[in-house]
Amino acid sequence: MDHFPTNWGRPRNDVFDAYATYPIHQRPYNGPKDAFADGVQRTQQPIVTGTSVLAIKYKDGVMMAADNLASYGSLARFKDVQRLHQVGNYTVIGAGGDMSDFQYIQYILEELSIDEISAQDGHELGPVEIHEYMSQLMYARRSKMNPLWNSLLIGGFKDGKRFLSYVDLLGTTYSASTLATGYGAFIAQPLLRKAVEGREDVITEEEARKILEDSMRVLFYRDARSLNKFQIATISSAGVSISDSKQLETAWSFAENIRGYGAQTQ
Repeated sequence: MDHFPTNWGRPRNDVFDAYATYPIHQRPYNGPKDAFADGVQRTQQPIVTGTSVLAIKYKDGVMMAADNLASYGSLARFKDVQRLHQVGNYTVIGAGGDMSDFQYIQYILEELSIDEISAQDGHELGPVEIHEYMSQLMYARRSKMNPLWNSLLIGGFKDGKRFLSYVDLLGTTYSASTLATGYGAFIAQPLLRKAVEGREDVITEEEARKILEDSMRVLFYRDARSLNKFQIATISSAGVSISDSKQLETAWSFAENIRGYGAQTQ
Protein backbone atom coordinates (compact mmCIF):
# COMPACT_ATOMS: atom_id res chain seq x y z
CA MET A 1 0.00 0.00 0.00
CA ASP A 2 1.18 3.51 -0.86
CA HIS A 3 1.28 5.51 2.39
CA PHE A 4 1.92 8.86 0.72
CA PRO A 5 -1.35 10.80 0.24
CA THR A 6 0.06 13.05 -2.49
CA ASN A 7 0.31 9.99 -4.72
CA TRP A 8 -3.32 8.90 -4.25
CA GLY A 9 -4.72 11.22 -6.91
CA ARG A 10 -7.05 13.07 -4.53
CA PRO A 11 -7.29 16.89 -4.89
CA ARG A 12 -5.85 19.16 -2.21
CA ASN A 13 -8.26 21.13 -0.04
CA ASP A 14 -6.53 24.21 1.37
CA VAL A 15 -9.35 24.90 3.86
CA PHE A 16 -9.73 21.41 5.33
CA ASP A 17 -6.80 19.09 4.63
CA ALA A 18 -8.49 15.74 5.34
CA TYR A 19 -5.61 13.72 3.96
CA ALA A 20 -2.79 15.58 5.73
CA THR A 21 -1.08 16.49 2.47
CA TYR A 22 0.59 19.56 4.00
CA PRO A 23 3.48 19.68 4.36
CA ILE A 24 3.88 17.68 1.17
CA HIS A 25 5.45 14.33 1.95
CA GLN A 26 8.22 12.91 -0.19
CA ARG A 27 8.78 9.33 -1.12
CA PRO A 28 11.85 8.00 0.73
CA TYR A 29 14.95 7.85 -1.49
CA ASN A 30 17.68 5.37 -0.63
CA GLY A 31 19.77 5.68 -3.80
CA PRO A 32 23.21 7.25 -4.11
CA LYS A 33 23.49 10.85 -2.88
CA ASP A 34 25.59 13.63 -4.33
CA ALA A 35 27.38 15.29 -1.42
CA PHE A 36 27.41 18.62 -3.30
CA ALA A 37 23.82 18.56 -4.56
CA ASP A 38 22.54 20.80 -1.76
CA GLY A 39 25.07 23.46 -2.77
CA VAL A 40 23.69 23.78 -6.31
CA GLN A 41 20.86 26.30 -6.33
CA ARG A 42 18.81 28.01 -9.03
CA THR A 43 16.81 31.21 -8.80
CA GLN A 44 13.17 30.13 -9.12
CA GLN A 45 11.77 33.64 -9.34
CA PRO A 46 13.04 37.20 -8.93
CA ILE A 47 12.78 38.57 -5.39
CA VAL A 48 13.77 42.25 -5.28
CA THR A 49 12.77 43.70 -8.63
CA GLY A 50 12.87 46.89 -10.65
CA THR A 51 10.17 47.82 -13.12
CA SER A 52 10.27 49.65 -16.46
CA VAL A 53 13.25 51.14 -18.27
CA LEU A 54 12.54 53.49 -21.20
CA ALA A 55 14.88 54.53 -24.00
CA ILE A 56 14.63 56.53 -27.23
CA LYS A 57 16.90 57.77 -29.98
CA TYR A 58 17.02 61.51 -30.62
CA LYS A 59 18.93 63.80 -32.98
CA ASP A 60 22.23 63.79 -31.10
CA GLY A 61 22.25 60.41 -29.38
CA VAL A 62 20.27 58.15 -27.06
CA MET A 63 18.32 58.98 -23.89
CA MET A 64 17.19 56.49 -21.23
CA ALA A 65 15.06 56.73 -18.09
CA ALA A 66 14.38 54.48 -15.09
CA ASP A 67 12.93 55.07 -11.64
CA ASN A 68 14.79 54.41 -8.39
CA LEU A 69 12.48 51.80 -6.88
CA ALA A 70 13.34 48.18 -6.10
CA SER A 71 10.25 46.32 -4.90
CA TYR A 72 10.22 43.35 -2.52
CA GLY A 73 7.17 41.62 -3.94
CA SER A 74 4.49 44.31 -3.75
CA LEU A 75 6.34 46.26 -1.06
CA ALA A 76 8.09 49.44 -2.25
CA ARG A 77 11.19 48.49 -0.28
CA PHE A 78 14.27 50.29 -1.66
CA LYS A 79 13.71 53.79 -3.02
CA ASP A 80 17.24 54.86 -3.92
CA VAL A 81 18.41 52.18 -6.35
CA GLN A 82 20.23 53.30 -9.50
CA ARG A 83 19.10 51.09 -12.37
CA LEU A 84 21.07 52.94 -15.05
CA HIS A 85 24.73 51.92 -15.13
CA GLN A 86 27.54 53.40 -17.19
CA VAL A 87 29.86 50.93 -18.93
CA GLY A 88 33.02 52.44 -20.38
CA ASN A 89 32.92 55.80 -22.14
CA TYR A 90 30.16 55.15 -24.65
CA THR A 91 27.49 52.93 -23.12
CA VAL A 92 24.70 52.86 -20.54
CA ILE A 93 22.87 49.71 -19.51
CA GLY A 94 19.42 49.92 -17.88
CA ALA A 95 17.89 46.96 -16.07
CA GLY A 96 14.49 45.76 -15.00
CA GLY A 97 13.91 42.52 -13.13
CA ASP A 98 15.94 41.03 -10.30
CA MET A 99 18.28 43.59 -8.74
CA SER A 100 20.74 41.07 -7.30
CA ASP A 101 21.24 39.63 -10.78
CA PHE A 102 21.76 43.16 -12.06
CA GLN A 103 24.44 43.70 -9.41
CA TYR A 104 26.13 40.54 -10.67
CA ILE A 105 25.95 41.87 -14.25
CA GLN A 106 27.54 45.12 -13.09
CA TYR A 107 30.37 43.10 -11.52
CA ILE A 108 30.87 41.07 -14.70
CA LEU A 109 30.97 44.20 -16.86
CA GLU A 110 33.42 45.87 -14.48
CA GLU A 111 35.73 42.87 -14.80
CA LEU A 112 35.36 42.99 -18.58
CA SER A 113 36.24 46.70 -18.63
CA ILE A 114 39.34 46.11 -16.50
CA ASP A 115 40.50 43.33 -18.82
CA GLU A 116 39.98 45.59 -21.82
CA ILE A 117 41.94 48.45 -20.27
CA SER A 118 44.73 46.09 -19.20
CA ALA A 119 45.16 44.88 -22.77
CA GLN A 120 46.28 48.39 -23.83
CA ASP A 121 45.67 47.54 -27.49
CA GLY A 122 44.09 50.87 -28.42
CA HIS A 123 40.56 49.47 -28.56
CA GLU A 124 37.63 50.45 -26.37
CA LEU A 125 34.39 48.58 -25.84
CA GLY A 126 31.41 50.31 -27.40
CA PRO A 127 27.67 49.68 -27.12
CA VAL A 128 27.67 47.15 -29.96
CA GLU A 129 30.30 45.01 -28.22
CA ILE A 130 28.61 45.30 -24.81
CA HIS A 131 25.28 44.27 -26.31
CA GLU A 132 26.80 41.29 -28.11
CA TYR A 133 28.55 40.20 -24.92
CA MET A 134 25.35 40.49 -22.86
CA SER A 135 23.27 38.61 -25.42
CA GLN A 136 25.76 35.72 -25.34
CA LEU A 137 25.95 35.78 -21.54
CA MET A 138 22.16 35.78 -21.10
CA TYR A 139 21.68 32.96 -23.60
CA ALA A 140 24.45 30.90 -21.99
CA ARG A 141 22.90 31.24 -18.55
CA ARG A 142 19.47 30.38 -19.93
CA SER A 143 20.93 27.27 -21.57
CA LYS A 144 22.27 26.16 -18.18
CA MET A 145 18.76 26.52 -16.71
CA ASN A 146 20.10 29.26 -14.44
CA PRO A 147 19.08 32.54 -16.10
CA LEU A 148 19.83 36.07 -14.99
CA TRP A 149 16.30 37.37 -14.38
CA ASN A 150 16.64 40.71 -16.13
CA SER A 151 15.42 42.68 -19.10
CA LEU A 152 18.18 44.98 -20.27
CA LEU A 153 18.27 48.05 -22.51
CA ILE A 154 21.70 48.92 -23.87
CA GLY A 155 22.17 52.35 -25.38
CA GLY A 156 25.26 54.13 -26.59
CA PHE A 157 26.94 56.50 -29.00
CA LYS A 158 30.28 55.77 -30.65
CA ASP A 159 31.98 56.83 -33.90
CA GLY A 160 29.06 59.12 -34.72
CA LYS A 161 26.50 56.29 -34.56
CA ARG A 162 23.61 55.85 -32.15
CA PHE A 163 22.90 52.37 -30.79
CA LEU A 164 19.89 51.09 -28.87
CA SER A 165 18.97 47.46 -28.31
CA TYR A 166 17.24 45.03 -25.96
CA VAL A 167 18.21 41.68 -24.44
CA ASP A 168 16.28 39.57 -21.92
CA LEU A 169 16.80 36.51 -19.72
CA LEU A 170 16.30 34.14 -22.69
CA GLY A 171 18.91 35.88 -24.82
CA THR A 172 16.24 37.43 -27.06
CA THR A 173 17.51 40.57 -28.78
CA TYR A 174 16.04 43.29 -30.98
CA SER A 175 16.63 46.94 -31.82
CA ALA A 176 14.32 49.88 -32.39
CA SER A 177 14.26 53.66 -32.06
CA THR A 178 12.04 53.36 -28.97
CA LEU A 179 12.33 50.56 -26.40
CA ALA A 180 10.78 49.79 -23.02
CA THR A 181 10.93 46.92 -20.53
CA GLY A 182 8.46 45.66 -17.94
CA TYR A 183 5.05 47.31 -17.69
CA GLY A 184 6.40 50.14 -19.83
CA ALA A 185 6.40 47.80 -22.83
CA PHE A 186 2.59 47.88 -22.64
CA ILE A 187 1.85 51.38 -21.35
CA ALA A 188 4.76 53.62 -22.40
CA GLN A 189 5.83 52.02 -25.67
CA PRO A 190 2.78 53.24 -27.67
CA LEU A 191 3.37 56.77 -26.38
CA LEU A 192 7.06 56.64 -27.29
CA ARG A 193 6.35 55.29 -30.77
CA LYS A 194 3.80 58.00 -31.46
CA ALA A 195 6.18 60.74 -30.33
CA VAL A 196 9.46 59.45 -31.79
CA GLU A 197 9.16 57.09 -34.76
CA GLY A 198 9.95 58.89 -38.00
CA ARG A 199 11.32 61.89 -36.09
CA GLU A 200 14.52 60.41 -34.64
CA ASP A 201 16.72 62.82 -36.61
CA VAL A 202 14.85 66.01 -35.65
CA ILE A 203 14.01 65.53 -31.94
CA THR A 204 16.17 67.77 -29.75
CA GLU A 205 17.55 66.82 -26.36
CA GLU A 206 14.93 68.98 -24.61
CA GLU A 207 12.10 67.33 -26.56
CA ALA A 208 13.47 63.86 -25.82
CA ARG A 209 13.67 64.66 -22.11
CA LYS A 210 10.05 65.88 -22.08
CA ILE A 211 8.86 62.75 -23.93
CA LEU A 212 10.52 60.49 -21.35
CA GLU A 213 9.30 62.53 -18.38
CA ASP A 214 5.70 62.42 -19.67
CA SER A 215 5.97 58.65 -20.17
CA MET A 216 7.42 58.15 -16.68
CA ARG A 217 4.54 60.18 -15.28
CA VAL A 218 1.98 57.93 -17.00
CA LEU A 219 3.80 54.88 -15.64
CA PHE A 220 3.72 56.29 -12.12
CA TYR A 221 -0.04 56.80 -12.45
CA ARG A 222 -0.65 53.29 -13.78
CA ASP A 223 2.14 50.97 -12.60
CA ALA A 224 1.84 49.87 -8.96
CA ARG A 225 5.56 48.95 -8.91
CA SER A 226 6.83 52.38 -9.99
CA LEU A 227 8.00 55.50 -8.16
CA ASN A 228 7.87 59.23 -8.85
CA LYS A 229 11.64 59.45 -8.40
CA PHE A 230 13.72 58.70 -11.47
CA GLN A 231 16.95 59.29 -13.37
CA ILE A 232 17.70 60.12 -17.00
CA ALA A 233 20.84 59.05 -18.87
CA THR A 234 22.04 60.93 -21.94
CA ILE A 235 24.59 59.39 -24.30
CA SER A 236 25.89 61.59 -27.11
CA SER A 237 29.11 62.77 -28.73
CA ALA A 238 29.74 64.75 -25.52
CA GLY A 239 29.92 61.51 -23.54
CA VAL A 240 27.73 59.79 -20.96
CA SER A 241 25.71 61.70 -18.39
CA ILE A 242 23.43 60.16 -15.76
CA SER A 243 21.37 62.74 -13.90
CA ASP A 244 20.75 62.92 -10.19
CA SER A 245 17.38 61.60 -9.02
CA LYS A 246 14.46 63.81 -10.06
CA GLN A 247 11.00 64.13 -8.57
CA LEU A 248 8.02 63.92 -10.91
CA GLU A 249 5.38 66.61 -10.70
CA THR A 250 2.03 64.83 -10.56
CA ALA A 251 -1.62 65.86 -10.38
CA TRP A 252 -4.42 63.53 -9.32
CA SER A 253 -7.47 65.72 -9.96
CA PHE A 254 -8.38 63.62 -13.01
CA ALA A 255 -9.13 60.70 -10.67
CA GLU A 256 -12.41 62.34 -9.60
CA ASN A 257 -13.88 61.38 -12.97
CA ILE A 258 -12.88 57.72 -12.68
CA ARG A 259 -15.70 55.38 -11.70
CA GLY A 260 -15.11 53.77 -8.32
CA TYR A 261 -12.74 56.44 -7.06
CA GLY A 262 -13.20 57.86 -3.56
CA ALA A 263 -16.76 58.12 -2.29
CA GLN A 264 -18.38 57.50 -5.68
CA THR A 265 -20.81 54.60 -5.81
CA GLN A 266 -21.85 54.75 -9.46
